[in-house]
Amino acid sequence: MHKQVCYTCLCYFGRGQLDMEGALTARDRVGIQDFVLLDETTEAAFLSNLNKRFSKDLIYTYIGTLLVSVNPYKELDVYNNKQMDLYMGVNFFELPPHIYALADNAYHTMLAEFNNHFILISGESGAGKTEASKKILQYYAVSCPSTALLNTVRDKMLMSNPVLEAFGNAKTLKNDNSSRFGKYMDIQFDSEGEAVGGHILNYLLEKSRVVHQNHGERNFHIFYQLVQGGEEDLLHQLGLERDCQHYNYLTQGECAIVASINDKDEWKTVKNALQVVNIDEINTNHLFGIVASVLHLGNVQFDSDSKGHSKKKLTKCFVFFLQLLGVDAHTLQEGLTYRKIEAQKDQVLSPFTIDHAIYARDALAKAMYGQTFTWLVNRINESMENKDSSRKTVIGLLDIYGFEVFYVNSFEQFCINYCNEKLQQLFIQLTLKSEQEEYEAEDIEWEPVQFFNNKIICDLVEEKHRGIISILDEECLRPGDATDLTFLERLEDKMGNHPHFVTHKLADKMTRKTLERGDFRLLHYAGEVTYCVVGFLDKNNDLLYRNIKDLMCQSKNAIVRECFSTMDPDNRRRPETVATQFKSSLLKLTEILMAKEAWYIRCLKSNESKQPGQFDEALIRHQVKYLGLMEHLRVRRAGFAYRRKYEDFLKRYKPLCPATWPHWRGVPADGVEVLIQHLGYLPNEYKMGRTKIFIRHPRTLYATEDAYERFKKNYTPSIIFYFSSSATKIETCWRGVQARKEREKRAWAVKVIKQFIKGYMTRGQAKITDNSEYLAFVRQNYLNRLKDNLPKTVLDKTTWLSPPSVLTEKSTGNSHNKTCCMRPDRHLQMKLITSSLFKGKKDSYPQSVAQPFMIRNEHIKVIKCRHTPIKYNRNGFKPRPRQLILTQAAAYVIDEAKIKQRVLYAFLKGISVSNLTDGMVVFHITCEDPKQKGDLVMQCDHLFEFLTKLGVIANKQNVIKVVQGSIKIEIQAGKESAVDFGTGQEPMVYKAKNGHLMVVS
Repeated sequence: MHKQVCYTCLCYFGRGQLDMEGALTARDRVGIQDFVLLDETTEAAFLSNLNKRFSKDLIYTYIGTLLVSVNPYKELDVYNNKQMDLYMGVNFFELPPHIYALADNAYHTMLAEFNNHFILISGESGAGKTEASKKILQYYAVSCPSTALLNTVRDKMLMSNPVLEAFGNAKTLKNDNSSRFGKYMDIQFDSEGEAVGGHILNYLLEKSRVVHQNHGERNFHIFYQLVQGGEEDLLHQLGLERDCQHYNYLTQGECAIVASINDKDEWKTVKNALQVVNIDEINTNHLFGIVASVLHLGNVQFDSDSKGHSKKKLTKCFVFFLQLLGVDAHTLQEGLTYRKIEAQKDQVLSPFTIDHAIYARDALAKAMYGQTFTWLVNRINESMENKDSSRKTVIGLLDIYGFEVFYVNSFEQFCINYCNEKLQQLFIQLTLKSEQEEYEAEDIEWEPVQFFNNKIICDLVEEKHRGIISILDEECLRPGDATDLTFLERLEDKMGNHPHFVTHKLADKMTRKTLERGDFRLLHYAGEVTYCVVGFLDKNNDLLYRNIKDLMCQSKNAIVRECFSTMDPDNRRRPETVATQFKSSLLKLTEILMAKEAWYIRCLKSNESKQPGQFDEALIRHQVKYLGLMEHLRVRRAGFAYRRKYEDFLKRYKPLCPATWPHWRGVPADGVEVLIQHLGYLPNEYKMGRTKIFIRHPRTLYATEDAYERFKKNYTPSIIFYFSSSATKIETCWRGVQARKEREKRAWAVKVIKQFIKGYMTRGQAKITDNSEYLAFVRQNYLNRLKDNLPKTVLDKTTWLSPPSVLTEKSTGNSHNKTCCMRPDRHLQMKLITSSLFKGKKDSYPQSVAQPFMIRNEHIKVIKCRHTPIKYNRNGFKPRPRQLILTQAAAYVIDEAKIKQRVLYAFLKGISVSNLTDGMVVFHITCEDPKQKGDLVMQCDHLFEFLTKLGVIANKQNVIKVVQGSIKIEIQAGKESAVDFGTGQEPMVYKAKNGHLMVVS
């Protein structure tokens, strides 16, 4: 007993006080958990610490409250429910760095302060941003309070990911699942901390990918998922073939099939996810019709006539496009080969060249896909919308493209890198603001921080009338022959002396060798990027000719008609350019974020080849630079590296001073002052704030921590002696508790024995209070003996064990007889049938043998389950309590007085249960009519009794099957799903990510 208490005491010092100081005790073993505590704030020291932790699979490290995450390119066992439980409600620095710690602290800070927060996830493509966003959503799904309504909201948030990834992600050279759009999701919480709604904003979908992919890259995932995974009937209906090589828009990158991507499985996931986010079957068909029509449109080809004008070839793909969208053939052909020019009241058709016709075709494909993506986001928002007008707090997740530098950088990279410049500007502003506010709150003098202010670069891009975007817009709008090269010339005229801008013409002799004549180079905060101007004007204009817009407004595809009608075809004003729209949306996003408290996750790629265990120092150094991590570290380290509340500091280090150990009775701030004077802190090494102590240098804190470690080592014997008297008291109390338990146990035993004797004495009477327990014991004992001595056949009437006389059915007509077991011989025959069906097949069968079957009258024609079964709906698998009644001809599922479903035995083609201990049963019903309800999934407590009676009444014993692993179900004609079975620590029934019903025993 003494040893147990002393071990507890040591834990008190060694583990219970772990907060930010955990980074100190682990510094020699696995690096430092918080970069703020580095001895040197050099890039070399930063990378060395990162590498040391990465080599031990410690992918998370802090810079204050910023989380640095290095992609390990392998599965780590740090994201299970046990880990989630560990981080729930725990102080931010109390446990090792983890994405769950950041998510949990953002959540609890929001609850405590009732204000809004956002988590900015940034990094280059392939660094793990999308996965980080998923991990946070999964954490909130598990950790937040749960109700049926909240589970629905949670499911929609989680399942919005596979939908948006399918339509917005693609394989690039750097990442097989690269987000080609920016996403900001608000998760709405009520005052109790329950997730009650969500809203998504999307930014700059890379529409050009629809019509062109670089070598080694793919189009958006959904195209390949449809072609590879779509059902044969669906493909036939859409006019598609199961071969990506047949489609021009899917073959340009020459990598339609990728080993790491299973398009067939992803197709099933996406179809299920669309149902979860309330996209009904009609709209789902329209959606897939649009995807197919884009593929057909990409195969439309043009010839030229004798004058060089384009004319469309009449092909099957053009016919399928017309059928899928339901538009007029002549009008579409005219729109793709002629431009309609309006001069006052007259209209003139100007024929296209082949290049112009291809441009018009591709512009239509991009417009259709881009508008559909926006429609999809809006529909997801509608499904997650919270209509309660009471005040909500939100946590926003910003998963947005990272800084991009490719071999050839075009308009998309220009916009993406401009976005990163704005976010870096916001990042520094918010970090400085946060630090300055903390200093002011603690009454500590603020010391100005030296940092690179990238406002000069932001102004270079966005300044009104003088920035690159304004010049690009002017060139797009001006009459005459404006080209990409005339745009470059305008830039050279306007930006010639800017220190962050250079072109081939403006460069010195050495730099000129690295630039083509059609390039310009910007010196971003993250480094130099060279942009090729080819395509800038077309991509910025993103024009769709008006006659094609008008035609799309008449489409029979409801989604296309809705999307193009919202574009306001009657508006004769030229639409805003892509760059201007993006600039406006970024300014709005900045306003949204400035109104919230910020948390940051910086994601890093460990290597370019996506190999586990490889730490490419040059690559990571580059990312550390352009993510501004050293800037952030310098801001956090400026002035005081470490700050801690007085209570926490004193609680940990009070053993180091006789005046504060073992108890300090005064104000914590005074105790800390006494403690640090005893330790010999110099005046310039610390400051005393209102609620915290600020320590300037990590070495001061390390010296304090080392002294604490020596104290633990040297004074362990003293600690043991100090607590020995407490151990004796605890031991005495423990013995008293055990003695009282023993007394209660003996009293209970006497009571049971008396009750048994009374039961024996009154065993011949009707069931009363005195004999009920005894009769139940006799019955169960008989059945236990019987299970080992059953006759070999049902026809054997001679070798049955004789039942005790107390089990013989009475005929007095009292209430006891009405609820008694059925006749013993009939009961045993039913039990034998149960044995033949389930013995040795279903794990829970042995426990059921001793449980009697109950029925009011064996001659009754209607049998009602003596419990309330649970029915799982076919759409969404939502649980619903129902009554189940068996008649001679059919089984009825009843809700109160209303019949919800009738299952005629003639149409019951099979009954399936699992081999585990669950009570789940699936009724397989012949389903020929698409409107007819499919298979029935129910959960029954008395499964063996129910199925035995059903098998006898319906004469269906031969169709009852015990299945391992998974049971396929038919939701309706042609539409399948499954019920999967497994084992776990506790029974659960829930809808899994793959859309199946998951039953855990």
